Amino acid sequence: MNTEPNSLDFGFLRGGAPVAVLGLGKSGMATAAALHANGVDVAAWDDEATGRRAAADLGIPLVDLTEADLSDMQFLVLSPGIPLHFPDPHPIAKRAREAGCAIIGDIELLYRAEPNARYVGITGTNGKSTTTSLIGHILSEAGLPIAVGGNLGTAVLTFPALGASGTYVLEMSSYQLDLIDTLIFDAAVLLNITPDHLDRHGGMDGYIAAKERIFAGQTGTKAAIVGVDSAPSQEVADRLAAKHHRHLIAISVNKAAPRGVSVIDGWLIDDLDGLGTREIDLKSIKRLPGTHNWQNAAAAWAVARVSGVAKPDIISSLKSFPGLAHRQQLVRSIGDITFVDDSKATNVDAAEKALGSYERIYWIAGGRAKDGGLSGLEDLMPRVVHAFLVGEAAPEFAAWLVGKAPATIVETIDRAVCAAYAMSKADGIGGVILLSPACASFDQFPNFEVRGRFFVAAVNSLASATLEART
Repeated sequence: MNTEPNSLDFGFLRGGAPVAVLGLGKSGMATAAALHANGVDVAAWDDEATGRRAAADLGIPLVDLTEADLSDMQFLVLSPGIPLHFPDPHPIAKRAREAGCAIIGDIELLYRAEPNARYVGITGTNGKSTTTSLIGHILSEAGLPIAVGGNLGTAVLTFPALGASGTYVLEMSSYQLDLIDTLIFDAAVLLNITPDHLDRHGGMDGYIAAKERIFAGQTGTKAAIVGVDSAPSQEVADRLAAKHHRHLIAISVNKAAPRGVSVIDGWLIDDLDGLGTREIDLKSIKRLPGTHNWQNAAAAWAVARVSGVAKPDIISSLKSFPGLAHRQQLVRSIGDITFVDDSKATNVDAAEKALGSYERIYWIAGGRAKDGGLSGLEDLMPRVVHAFLVGEAAPEFAAWLVGKAPATIVETIDRAVCAAYAMSKADGIGGVILLSPACASFDQFPNFEVRGRFFVAAVNSLASATLEART
């Protein structure tokens, strides 16, 4: 739950030099607006005229930071999408560094405004959003005052002030971790590390170092929760252990985790007290399918335990978790046929996780293909009863599927829903109709959210028509 909204107090910035804000997208605009509303002298700028016009419409002062004397600024608050180091630092970031102006992000500002609250940070290449939402759900159900956001979507400077009794649950991208300074997380989660965003970090070593920053400054009872199933994250855990981190918790879905949390054959095992107790069969939770979601659940369990939530309450919250929109979200069932929206699966890696989570799949795939097409999914094709292909990639995918799984080009998602349902009903065995496109949405939709909503609407329309036909 959230407390009554008390505005964040930036009094510590008032009366001083201006605070520069570069980048006026969602988080940058929220930063500039919050500071301006609190009487802080703001110098906002965006490379794009549209961002500057939007700020001007809100009365936010604009200053051309390409020319301003940045040595006069308290900070430069940089939006996380703007390069700080690689492949080349933004010219204004470079000027700020040369002028001795500290560069931070909005999450660091949140901490400086609310230093007495608890902070939970979640990072990793995959699973951040689901884990962040799941932790937020568990803590909220336990009655704790919380706010959830960060990279998940909600700009943190729109949060209420929670005070010492509150907890901010923050999804942290590698970009955002580069922009924290004094914030130390009370509980920090690293789920996994696989190559991603390497151009922004100068290679894999830089990317790993950015992720590892989530544990910076932790001492005493502050918890470091590390997924040890990927080699790079295991190496991070080893480094923390070598530094004698006092509260290091390993999580795994592949092996036992002494004094940690593991999932073996679907059962979540809590060994935090050295008892190794089996707590809940995650296979029974339809909204957390697959081993990747079991890792998310293990991380959330660990955070909830160190946050003081009782085991029965964690179990109840795991069962009631509604899932995250467009990420293997259970839409509804019609008889023994279940519809799952995984529109967020815009690449093969994401689709692989979804395809590995179900046994009998009527697969809706396609859109604007990424490099490599469907390569890497060969071993999962025996699970696909039939593929229904949409969008620009349909002919390419149809050719790839020859000899691997039967496929039909249907062009649009609504047609795919109807065709898949008709075939699954005729088969009479049941199964999952899964939208997991393995493609970008941009051939037919502006983003994956709109694509997912279109799928859900098509499923609900089909369900209504089916109900009417029965009456």
